[in-house]
Amino acid sequence: MTLSGSPALPKFDVRERFPLDTVCEAAKILTGASDPVAAMPSVLNVLSSFMGLQMGALALLDDSGAGQTASGKVNPFVIAATSRGAASAPAASRAMPVAATRAVFRTGVALVSCDVAGELGPEALPPQAPHDRFAFIAVPIREQVHSPYVIGVLGAWRDLTEELYPNIDEDQRVMTMVAAILEQSVKFRRLVARDRERLMEEARLALRHANEKSVAEARVPAEPIRGIIGDSPAIKSVIAQIRKVATTRTPVLLRGESGTGKELFARAVHALSDRKDKPFVKVNCAALSQSLLESELFGHEKGSFTGAVAQKKGRFELADKGTLFLDEIGEIGPEFQAKLLRILQEGEFERVGGAKTLRVDVRLVTATNRDLEAAVARGAFRADLYFRICVVPILLPPLRDRLEDVPKLAQAFLDRFNEQNGMNKRMTPQAVSALARCQFPGNVRELENCISRVAALSSGSEIGAQELACHQGTCLSAELWRMQTGEQSPIGGLAAVRTPLPVIDSGSGQRPPATACPIGFGEGPAAAPACQAPAAAARPPEPEPQDERARLVDAMERAGWVQAKAARLLGLTPRQIGYALKKHNIPLRRF
Repeated sequence: MTLSGSPALPKFDVRERFPLDTVCEAAKILTGASDPVAAMPSVLNVLSSFMGLQMGALALLDDSGAGQTASGKVNPFVIAATSRGAASAPAASRAMPVAATRAVFRTGVALVSCDVAGELGPEALPPQAPHDRFAFIAVPIREQVHSPYVIGVLGAWRDLTEELYPNIDEDQRVMTMVAAILEQSVKFRRLVARDRERLMEEARLALRHANEKSVAEARVPAEPIRGIIGDSPAIKSVIAQIRKVATTRTPVLLRGESGTGKELFARAVHALSDRKDKPFVKVNCAALSQSLLESELFGHEKGSFTGAVAQKKGRFELADKGTLFLDEIGEIGPEFQAKLLRILQEGEFERVGGAKTLRVDVRLVTATNRDLEAAVARGAFRADLYFRICVVPILLPPLRDRLEDVPKLAQAFLDRFNEQNGMNKRMTPQAVSALARCQFPGNVRELENCISRVAALSSGSEIGAQELACHQGTCLSAELWRMQTGEQSPIGGLAAVRTPLPVIDSGSGQRPPATACPIGFGEGPAAAPACQAPAAAARPPEPEPQDERARLVDAMERAGWVQAKAARLLGLTPRQIGYALKKHNIPLRRF
């Protein structure tokens, strides 16, 4: 029987069959494809070219269940690929005999029919078949090796009108091997897809939880820490560290220049901890001699020394279950360092003149403006004690690194002054702008003193820029900067080591004085020097341009267009140099 209207299929010489090459080419296609099902048309064409197996097709279980009948006793499948391309065609498309395909799905056994028209009926032949003398070969594709669960069927047709009778057994073996390769490819693809879905679901859940947490935090913002004023990036970073470490028992070392508010942040650590209802005890180690410090911290028994008329509890006992703040820890001597180390290691001590060993549970917070690393290197500070107290070091930024907080701090100090003195004074915008350009070597403490001084001396209710000490030649900031050297620092501590000195390198080996505040980098009348160097100070030997933009370009050229070096030449911070370059639209030169 010949089906009219169907194109004639090319004749195939059965003597030119290449089973090994067929399997090899199929393996190359399937293992190199990201989607093995989409690559099956190429594999079916290889079966046709190398083996003469025509009109091949791939049937896969229909996971959606669209092809299942009402009885629910059949295996619904779809035609996932044919030699003409990949497409999701229904089972009734006649690419493969429906009854034979379902039998393979059900039994998991390969099927070979050498008389399709007689055994399965003429309607089982594909529409493009030129006659009815075709054999049908179908092999199962399992979920995994030796699994009874069949997920697909690979089928192909053999023309029986060829001159030499074909080897059907060899055709079945080749198709079985191709099906095995497809099994592994589909299995790997499903594993990858499953992992991808799992990762995507985990990512979605994590994103949803993060969004919910962000929304919750946005609805209930973190309570501000009492006494800490400012929203600059530098202070926000410190506050974030304080909030994280406060909930633990880890020792904290607060580092920073004098006047940065180390005691305030120590109180914040205590207030945010689970010890907030317990005592907060502070000791200034620099204010006491070594003998008095030992008695103050450990206590003493009656009669232990002249003047010990009664037993006295030490600060460690008083701070039991609470927090002990040791300020200026870098000032204690070597002998007392060993005694302090013991209580930090063992949690026990004896009072001066006593024999009873006492145990305490104390959260230790220390502070210093000294360079403890240099002290350890010189042997002035014990390395083992250093590692005991410097578990979580937190560096408090100087005020010159967060000048954007100056207006809020100044207003807070002025409000406090008004409340304490029953006044209602306010600062003009020009005065606030002038303060925001100062460098404040004494940091927040100096700013507070500056506000209290100008508020007390101002004649009216409004404080103008001309009333500030820096505009009247009575500000000592410039003199403090001039006196600061690497060996001695009147500012105190870390500034001598960690802060670039605002000195102009004239090439003559001399160190001329520098202004404590940026000169001329402002706008309007308030752009006058906010903190002038003393009038008698010597100027650099080479003349400097007076124009603000020219001064900046001149400093950048002398610094080789390195902003950090130019900042040192002008007595500014690198951030201020960056702002000035943007303000005057000065392009950076690259070498």
